[in-house]
Amino acid sequence: MTVALYPGSFDPVHNGHLAIIGAATRLFDKVIVAVGHNPGKASGMFDGPTRAKLLTESVADIDRGRGVVEVALFTGLVTTAAADLGADCLLKGVRSVSDLDAEMLQANMNAATSDPPGLPTVFLPGIGDAALISSRYIREIASRGGDVGLVVPPNVVDGLKSHLAAGTNRKSDGS
Repeated sequence: MTVALYPGSFDPVHNGHLAIIGAATRLFDKVIVAVGHNPGKASGMFDGPTRAKLLTESVADIDRGRGVVEVALFTGLVTTAAADLGADCLLKGVRSVSDLDAEMLQANMNAATSDPPGLPTVFLPGIGDAALISSRYIREIASRGGDVGLVVPPNVVDGLKSHLAAGTNRKSDGS
C-alpha cells in the first residue's frame, strides 16, 4: 500500500486543497492529510482540532467511506510525522513557480533529514478554478465580511461565520 502524507496548516481548508486531495486519491492507496502548526507562519484563525474537524467533514465526499483519506494532527517535523504515520512520500500542491521554488527547497531538506534519508516529495499542480486559492486571503476576506463561498466548502463557510461571530480572531492553543 502506498501512503502519501499531505501536510499543511489548512487554516482553513479550501477547494484548492480538496482538488489536490481528490487527485491524490487516484494516485495513492491512502492519503493522510496532516494538520500541523508552522511557527514560521503568522498566527491564523482556527486551532488545530477545529482545522482537523473542518477537513474531516470536507473530505467526506472525496473519501465516500472508502478509508482512502485520513486526517491527522501533528506537531514538530513533517519527516517525523511521515515516519510515525507510515507514509511513503510527502505530497505537496503547487500553485505557481514561486510555490515550486519554496517547495523544492523544503523537499531537499526533508529528504536529507528524514530517517531513513531520502523521503521523496511528490508535487501536484493546482489546476482549474481552484488552482490559485490562498487560506490567508480567505481569512482576510471572511474577517472583513466578504463572501468566500465559491472557494471553500459549505461547512467551512459555516465555521468561519461561527468563529467570527464569536469574536475569536486568534488561535488559543498555539497550533
